[in-house]
Amino acid sequence: MKTLKWLIMATTMITTNTDIAGQPDYDGMIRAAIQAPSGHNAQPWKFHVDSSSIEIVPDFSKSLPVVDENHREMYISLGCAVENLCLAAKEKGYQPSPTIQQKDDTTFSILVGLTKEQVEPDPLFQAIETRQTNRDEYNSRMIDPDTISMVREVEEQEGTRFYMYPRGSNMYQTLSEYIYRGNAIQMQDKAFKKELLSWIRFNQKQIKETRDGLTHEAMGTPATPGFLGKMIVGMFLKPDKQNKTDRKKLESSSHLVLFTTKNNTPREWINLGRTLERFLLKTTTLGIANAYMNPPCEVNVLAEELRESITENKEYPTLLLRIGYADPMPYSPRRAVDSVIVD
Repeated sequence: MKTLKWLIMATTMITTNTDIAGQPDYDGMIRAAIQAPSGHNAQPWKFHVDSSSIEIVPDFSKSLPVVDENHREMYISLGCAVENLCLAAKEKGYQPSPTIQQKDDTTFSILVGLTKEQVEPDPLFQAIETRQTNRDEYNSRMIDPDTISMVREVEEQEGTRFYMYPRGSNMYQTLSEYIYRGNAIQMQDKAFKKELLSWIRFNQKQIKETRDGLTHEAMGTPATPGFLGKMIVGMFLKPDKQNKTDRKKLESSSHLVLFTTKNNTPREWINLGRTLERFLLKTTTLGIANAYMNPPCEVNVLAEELRESITENKEYPTLLLRIGYADPMPYSPRRAVDSVIVD
């Protein structure tokens, strides 16, 4: 398993041998940026490069219209990519200056200005390659209070907050019930299940062809022919089966972490992505695993209930994680750097 893990991790870093616009440092920054997480590992980003900046733009061809109809999770992913790019820039001796730009009513991009100067590297950069989403059951060990205090020090970008609830607390149980309710709704939605199945890569041939999606390895399942895999997985995409699986995962986790935004805007979603990525990298350095439990934030009626009854100042519940301790899983693939660069 360890050999497989490092083989897959190595392949995620494969890229072109051609420097970007004569800027080998920029190549490395984009390589770091695309290690960011994204819904269904869709990797919904493109990069414009010039001599003194890199612009990250949404790739709407990789959107998830059913589960992410307003592109909230897409913009969170772009924010994660921005944070990785900024960390890599500092590592290479550049001062990054990210600015969110509005293209039209629904399209936003992030322009990262890059100035070559002496700058102090951020130790979180070292965790970019080893961060992963671990969908397995955890080992039930609680994270100690001192470690939680270190995690709470993660800087929150403007308009974003996160709250941590330990297993056994009333809020942990309440959020768990929202997860089960969300599963009941999503797993009866044919369009949701069809979209999910379209992003699962059931064998190595599919992985090599796409370099994206939810791989059978990362999901902890054996390789199968595509038609057979869809049939088998489809049999398990039912409310009772999903809730049985998630109940075990929640019972084995240490905390649930709820990320919120103040006004539920694309600018705040991007900022939340930056907050989230620093949270994920910090927990990675501490040996803490994470996985998303997003149905309460993705199902609008449940998200509104949460906002009205649970969050402080009626903030918008935007993303939900579980964290704890677990053995590493295989890494998800990434597309090559040259495939995400556009003129």
